[in-house]
Order: sequence, then structure tokens, then C-alpha cells
Amino acid sequence: MSAVPVLKKILLWGGLLALVLVVAGSIVGYAVAGWTGVAGALIGTAMAVVFLAITALSILIATRYGLAVFFGIVMGAWILKFILFLVLVFLLKDQVWLQPTVMFVCLVVAVVGTLVVDVVVIARSRMPYVSDIALPGDGTGQSSPTPGTEPSDGAGSEQ
Repeated sequence: MSAVPVLKKILLWGGLLALVLVVAGSIVGYAVAGWTGVAGALIGTAMAVVFLAITALSILIATRYGLAVFFGIVMGAWILKFILFLVLVFLLKDQVWLQPTVMFVCLVVAVVGTLVVDVVVIARSRMPYVSDIALPGDGTGQSSPTPGTEPSDGAGSEQ
């Protein structure tokens, strides 16, 4: 089973969360700080969406490779997100057109919201915890019963 459908659902639900947060954050930001609050809400939400997309994209790319390369790609994406976050914080910290508190609150709500989306989607995905294992009765790697015998269900024999 592939992780692609799960990641697509995460991106879909994350996008819907971001849309709701842009609308709600913009309304609250405008009420609190005018247009600078709207700018803060938009940038905070955009940052969270970009970070979510980097994570999902890195996993989609990394699943094509072996385990060591997988973890290298995912860790590289994490480092990229960290550096991007620091660069954005230093570039945006003293901007007069931006309300930093609204941006911070939107960023935190978006990050927590995307974590909740991740947990809910993964919990409902019914992905197996292990892979490459043959279970009794799934037809992979099992020898067929000898002719004239029926498989036992473990309940005992009928008389």
C-alpha cells in the first residue's frame, strides 16, 4: 500500500484548513489591527501551508528510494523548513505593513491544525503498521492445502 493517497488527503484537508484560517484570520486581523492584521494573517497562514507542502512533497519524493535516502530527504526538508522559517522571521520582524502578533497566532493555529489533520487522516487511513509480511489466508507465500483436505478453522472437527 502506498502513502500517496494519505498524503493527498492531508494536503486536501490542510488546504481547506488554510482557507478557513485565511478567512477567519483576516476578519480577526482586520478587527484588531486593520490591514496590517490582514497581512499578518495571510503571511502566517501562507507560511504554514508552504511548510505542510514541503513535508508532503519530501515524503512523496522520498518513498521512491531506500530507507537511508528516505530519511536523508525528510531530514533535508526539515532543515530547509527551519532555515526558511528563520529567514522569514528576520526579514519580516520590523516591517511596518505587518502585524506580527496576528501573523504569529495564525502560524501557530495553522501548525497545530495541520498536526491535527495529520493525526486524523493517518489514524483513519487503515495503513498497516508493518509491510512485507505474509499473514495466514492472504494468499501470498502460502502453500495450498493438499487435495481432499479442507483448511481447519481451529474450532475442532465436526462429528
